[in-house]
Amino acid sequence: MRIGVLAAQGAFAEHIATLHKLQVEAMPVRLPSELSDLDGLIIPGGESTSISHLMLAYNLMSEIRNLAKSGLPIFGTCAGMILLASRISDSDGIEPIGVMGLTVRRNAFGRQADSFETELKIPVLGEKPFPGIFIRAPVIERASSEVEILASLADGTIVAARQEKLLVSAFHPELTNDLRFHQYFLDIIAGHQ
Repeated sequence: MRIGVLAAQGAFAEHIATLHKLQVEAMPVRLPSELSDLDGLIIPGGESTSISHLMLAYNLMSEIRNLAKSGLPIFGTCAGMILLASRISDSDGIEPIGVMGLTVRRNAFGRQADSFETELKIPVLGEKPFPGIFIRAPVIERASSEVEILASLADGTIVAARQEKLLVSAFHPELTNDLRFHQYFLDIIAGHQ
């Protein structure tokens, strides 16, 4: 299995390290030519405006959009979730890839100082709670009927979802030692989920 990790900006090195722990070939993607022959793609957290501008500057936006529409499994964390959404309620000029039936709001919990950790119930990962690390995190405000909600906070705020082979989380699983969320993405790629 060969997974690309968009390396425009953000926590791409942590995703690559996590995939290596799962004994999967992982490589940074910076140019459209590096998108060929991938089994899946991860769009990491980071600064969504910067990532969007870099994707446009390097002609990655339309290529990733086309790959998503043709069925390439894609996992977006934090800023990656924002970019995969069809609508950003506070877009501030960001062009999303727009392939998931989601409306998201950026920095929904406030500033960097308002970042937090919490245990999440994610039934598709089993009984054991998953450590959710939220750093200037977005939230899903609305989801279309094609979207499966995977995790919510205690107040009902949606923080993880799936639509066919597209997976998103508002939190950063790559910053934990828990490999289950990445394994779930690999299982989607393999057709086991």
